[in-house]
Amino acid sequence: MGRRFGVFALLLALFLTGCNKPAPEQAVRAQLQALQAAIDARDAAAVEALLADDFIGNDGLDRRGAKRLAAGIFLRYRDVGAKLGPVAVELRGDADAVARFNLLATGGVGGLLPERGQAYRVETGWRYVDGEWKLRSAGWKAAL
Repeated sequence: MGRRFGVFALLLALFLTGCNKPAPEQAVRAQLQALQAAIDARDAAAVEALLADDFIGNDGLDRRGAKRLAAGIFLRYRDVGAKLGPVAVELRGDADAVARFNLLATGGVGGLLPERGQAYRVETGWRYVDGEWKLRSAGWKAAL
């Protein structure tokens, strides 16, 4: 009985240790969900917190510019939405990943239907920094 309990305790400890740190692909997906949640909450500071210090986007958009862009969109549209399609994550070593997905971005002033909407193809680059995946790059183009 004591030996079985010891084996069980060891397996439980290994399982719990493995659960503390999600696999890189899952962690990148979780960060994408956090980014979507920040957009849905209209929280430009939360968007910025997910970006690497050297973030770069379309047309040279940097980290501070991304925060300002998000804040401007949140001021212009009361209802902002970002719906991600299926996400494909490609790991490139232990600390680098690329995630590709389609995105439907919508914005409106509170009516039943959004006033604006656009579909995009998005490719994002991620880097593992100080125990957390940070968005280091984003490129998007209209899907239609």
